[in-house]
Amino acid sequence: MLVVALTGGIGSGKSTVGQIFAQLGATVIDSDQLARDVIERGSIGFNEVVAKFGDEILKNGEIDRQILASLIFKDPAKRSELEQITHPLIRKAFAKVVSNASPDSIVINQIPLLVESNHDYKFDHIITVSASESIRSERLIKRGLTNDQIKQRMGAQATDQMREDIADSVIVNEKNEQELTDQVEKIWEQLLSKNVGK
Repeated sequence: MLVVALTGGIGSGKSTVGQIFAQLGATVIDSDQLARDVIERGSIGFNEVVAKFGDEILKNGEIDRQILASLIFKDPAKRSELEQITHPLIRKAFAKVVSNASPDSIVINQIPLLVESNHDYKFDHIITVSASESIRSERLIKRGLTNDQIKQRMGAQATDQMREDIADSVIVNEKNEQELTDQVEKIWEQLLSKNVGK
């Protein structure tokens, strides 16, 4: 089994790259989805987050992720408090998926905050998706984010350079989907040969 990290800044196209890898045969895990799962109503994470941040983050009895995001992106200390609750739970959920995967599979963890998580994961290969800030901003505006939200979120993340410094493979996602697919397929071939050699 090969355990791979797929990282990249907000708006870089990680999800698209993850979908291409899934089509090629990878088991793709989305850490953002795990982050949502571990704070769902009724979970330990839900109780801890509400105890820490109060009822104002709730809407109809559920954690309102937009209210929570606006709190933590304004205040690095609050973001750190949230991460102290969620990161161990996300790691545990990820480990469970890996333990259930077949021994010859290539498991790819789509993990936006790899650099920021102080490398608390063990990966056989790290891939980062890069794109210029202007291209990423354009994509995020199309998704409905405001310039202020984009600035806050980009400011809270590591730079492309920091991600590239820890990566084994870099995908530049600034052109069309065909060019992106070509890059992903090339890396997939490398991962397959690496997995055979394990």
